Amino acid sequence: MAGPRIPVPRLEGVSQEQFMEQLYPQRKPLVLEGIDLGACTSRWTVDYLSQVGGRKEVKIHVAAVAQMDFISKNFVYRTLPFDKLVQRAAEEKHKEFFISEDEKYYLRSLGEDPRKDVADIRKQFPLLEGDIKFPQFFKEEQFFSSVFRISSPGLQLWTHYDVMDNFLIQVTGKKRVVLFSPRDAQYLYLSGTKSEVLNIDNPDLAKYPLFSKARWYECSLKAGDVLFIPALWFHNVISEEFGVGVNVFWKHLPSECYDKTDTYGNKDPTAASRAAQILDRALKTLAELPEEYRDFYARRMVLHIQDKAYSKNFE
Repeated sequence: MAGPRIPVPRLEGVSQEQFMEQLYPQRKPLVLEGIDLGACTSRWTVDYLSQVGGRKEVKIHVAAVAQMDFISKNFVYRTLPFDKLVQRAAEEKHKEFFISEDEKYYLRSLGEDPRKDVADIRKQFPLLEGDIKFPQFFKEEQFFSSVFRISSPGLQLWTHYDVMDNFLIQVTGKKRVVLFSPRDAQYLYLSGTKSEVLNIDNPDLAKYPLFSKARWYECSLKAGDVLFIPALWFHNVISEEFGVGVNVFWKHLPSECYDKTDTYGNKDPTAASRAAQILDRALKTLAELPEEYRDFYARRMVLHIQDKAYSKNFE
């Protein structure tokens, strides 16, 4: 079990002005209700998506277990026509399968050329574009990507953070989302952008004892809900039933702060990447010292970083 459980606030009828002036500056998760999302919440059934979405080939994750682990890669990548994916993802048992009859499917849509193009549901699935309206809470030039997501019932995605703000639009189905503050990163046992703690509901505290200190922000999303996930907030998502969602990512920082080769929106800002490289070089230099001295000067470096870089403006 993690630390204190804090419900994510829910607000209905929030205007663009209210969001940007009062809520957005708080840099905390928030569930927005009553946003006009278009016809998608009622129209995007399995049959409709299968017919209108077409037979375009899509790359998907296929897992034999419900808890997907991006660190150990306990899944395989496969390709299916979009209509077949939708039909299979909605099933509990499969007559046709890659691994097992109860395998799980996960689609995270990609750009036309994932090496150069970002995901945008309006371009990759143009026949669905007219069904969905994005919340108009940010400037068009801040837009980065819109990612189509389809998940099997019970599928759980690994805990990770993104470097851009985003709205998770729950179009159909239900999800449970657990979020952790960036200030609790030291409790999450990170490997890159991802947490090693897979089973957050029943964690191995002998292996991950500090996880019990992490504050746990939780919400349930139903069709029509929009979850604001600020950049750097860790999130873990369980699809409680077959569901369709769209993530809309936008740039919170000036464009020049981001890696121009990043088409997924998950590479750290360039200044952070440079700082990490400098730190690696500093650690290699420290390794030239005997253990007693290395330990002492490493602790001094940590104190210096805390003094100069830690903020007192966030909880």
